[in-house]
Amino acid sequence: MFDVDGYLERIGCAGETGVDIATLRKLHKKHLMAIPYNGATQDFSDGVRLVDLDEDATFETSVVQGRGGTCFQLNRLFARLLTELGYDVTVLAASTAEGWEASGIDVEHMFNLVTLDGEQWLVDVGYPGPSYIEPLSASGAVQSQYGCQYRLVDRGSRIALQRRGRITRWSVVYTFTMQPREWSDWKAMEEFLVREITADTGPQDGRKILCGRTFENGQVVLKGRRHLTVRDGREEIRTITDDDEHAQLVSHMLSDEFR
Repeated sequence: MFDVDGYLERIGCAGETGVDIATLRKLHKKHLMAIPYNGATQDFSDGVRLVDLDEDATFETSVVQGRGGTCFQLNRLFARLLTELGYDVTVLAASTAEGWEASGIDVEHMFNLVTLDGEQWLVDVGYPGPSYIEPLSASGAVQSQYGCQYRLVDRGSRIALQRRGRITRWSVVYTFTMQPREWSDWKAMEEFLVREITADTGPQDGRKILCGRTFENGQVVLKGRRHLTVRDGREEIRTITDDDEHAQLVSHMLSDEFR
């Protein structure tokens, strides 16, 4: 069953029950460090369920067992944790450029907005990365975190969250609106995934692997064979061709021993 104290202990924040920005920053970063993004937990073998998600069962696998999850699992659980602690949480939807082109829908990604002492903060513990490690102020200011910079750019009907490293150009993480969402809004994403699963007859050779992990001053992302490390804003990209190395990287990124 969902358990606030157990959740806090699992992410290394036992007793951190304050409702303030310092606590929110710690909860956010520690969550990313303790619980991996793991696309493999999104098992659709018995049907696609993003809306009618069993939160207790998801809490057991994603948090207690430490298997992690995707945005639909992790950000939903984190929203519940924050709400039970007393935070004002609003669910938002976003879409990456890649996701928008593939699906044509604006609810590809699920994340949260926290309103605290009159200020709004973007909160996202369910994105593989690279992205923000601590909450971002929903303002027009350029914000720096661990060698990377972030900004929100008005694109008319949508807002683009952009990021750049120490020597890279601005690029879009995802685009979104400030429209409050309900879980039922992701029915369109469910229908899209059903179509994708039905049409997928391609080889399963590791190209669909997607996992991400945060460490003290950066993040590591494995998307298929592409391995990206961001440390203090400096990026290193490798293509993993050796199957054994690929399997070892996945295992390490999803383990409790990850550093």
